[in-house]
Amino acid sequence: MKIIKFLVKRVLLGVLVLVGLSIIIFTLFQIMPGQPEKMVLGARASDEALQRLRETMHLDDPLYLRYYYWAKGVLHGDLGYSLFSRRLVADDIREYLPASLELVLYASIFMGIGGLIFGVLSGWYYNTWIDNILRIISYIGVCLPPFVVAIFLVLVFCYLTSIFPTMGRLSSSVQPPPSITKLITIDALITGNFPAFFSAMKHLLLPSISLALGGLATEARLTRTSIVDNLNKDFIANAKACGIPEKLIMFKYILKPSIIPTLAVFGADSACIIGNSFLVESIFHWPGLSRYAMNAMLRQDLNAISSTVLVYGVIFVIFNLIVDLIVSFLDPTIIYERGQ
Repeated sequence: MKIIKFLVKRVLLGVLVLVGLSIIIFTLFQIMPGQPEKMVLGARASDEALQRLRETMHLDDPLYLRYYYWAKGVLHGDLGYSLFSRRLVADDIREYLPASLELVLYASIFMGIGGLIFGVLSGWYYNTWIDNILRIISYIGVCLPPFVVAIFLVLVFCYLTSIFPTMGRLSSSVQPPPSITKLITIDALITGNFPAFFSAMKHLLLPSISLALGGLATEARLTRTSIVDNLNKDFIANAKACGIPEKLIMFKYILKPSIIPTLAVFGADSACIIGNSFLVESIFHWPGLSRYAMNAMLRQDLNAISSTVLVYGVIFVIFNLIVDLIVSFLDPTIIYERGQ
């Protein structure tokens, strides 16, 4: 019963966040200078055509009514028309979102696994040369923005050495797999198309590392701090006094409580990857939703921008909900503390 109450509470909080986000997005775009009807029809459109479009878009109605009509359309999947692509925004999102999700998925995997491995090594060998080297690497990772890392990787591994490709999701010489999940690596594995899988991974590696490095460094430092703190606890001293092997102490008694704070941060870092992907997708010419949104911003395409931000808000809420469930599974006391 407690876990159901906890889950319902988190879902309701997520819905409130999305409602607040939608209000902020709508209000900001409504108060922006310019005339949306002229952006749609062009500056040479007749006054009659402009007025008809204003009535269709409810531009003469009060702000709260315009929000009602806009939110109603969003709930029914009507995200409007894109001035940039000249298509429905919903169709654009269905086309570009899978590429961004695949990139975020692998960046999150690299970030989680790398942060855990580096953090455990640094904590276990703290105050040794291994710890010092890993801490220096983590400081560099925290300080460098993702787009700087992306530019450096492109320069070294694409232009100077030509080891990795510079754009796209798949090499032109490779037969793409059938579109099942629209995630090329998953579809390639499902259909047994291993050349497509390795080609897709080759295209994914550099942008994923660019997005993952900052979060990886943060989680490595947090994991190290938690491990060092737990190593000094009395129950660890008792376990060592009882002759329990050190590796067993690490993986059975120290690791689980040490990664709980890291997992809590992992959710926020995974969501931040979405925000950082705007410039990284542009640098690698990645055909994802963030690159689409960047082009829409340059053309003041309000429908495309607002819909993209809203979609990313939904992904952010889902990421945090999943992480909350994982953390509560590892530490059930969280359910009883937050589910009051």
